[in-house]
Amino acid sequence: MEGMTSVDSDLYLDILDFGHSMPEWFQKLAEIWTELGLLLFAALFVVAWWRARRGDPSALAVAVLAPLGTAVAYVISEVAKSSITEERPCRAVKGARPLIDCPAHGDWSFPSNHATIAAGAAVGLMLAWRVIAWLTLPMALLMAFSRVFVGVHYPHDVATGLVLGTLASLVVVKLGTRPLAALATTMRGSSIGLLAWFAGPGQRRAAHAAPYVR
Repeated sequence: MEGMTSVDSDLYLDILDFGHSMPEWFQKLAEIWTELGLLLFAALFVVAWWRARRGDPSALAVAVLAPLGTAVAYVISEVAKSSITEERPCRAVKGARPLIDCPAHGDWSFPSNHATIAAGAAVGLMLAWRVIAWLTLPMALLMAFSRVFVGVHYPHDVATGLVLGTLASLVVVKLGTRPLAALATTMRGSSIGLLAWFAGPGQRRAAHAAPYVR
């Protein structure tokens, strides 16, 4: 284990040195991306849900479960961080010079919440909207890498976060699609306007509402 930790610390320092060798504008871009990427994922969740409102109930269920799976992944990650209490490499590794302020002591390192959220969001969106995978999967990988690049995580922190987020999304979608699709069908027939609006018109009602073109 000690040898693996040493290799991981060396890789961390190599990536951090690479970060310092890059132009300042690139360093700032990496710093901004670590937070901006989360906002972009949130926007894509809304777009995926809006698209799914005119799809079948299962499609709507998966679109709604995508952010839910991401939230579950985050909770698991946070519980793990609080239990394992691994110190941040920017504080624990000798010679570390992070590009951003090192998080306070007690804001633990393993696993990376950012990487976990990014993977959960990317996989959930891919399941809800297949063609968007070309965007979401690279986004998640870049966000994970950026956390090491700016110096606040070890490589194993982000690698574990990516795996954790992926598994959480897959499990939540697998277990939740059928019951949530049934609920979506009920909501579409509801007399409560807000519920019907949230669930959307579905395929039949959407097609019925479309203008007739000869």
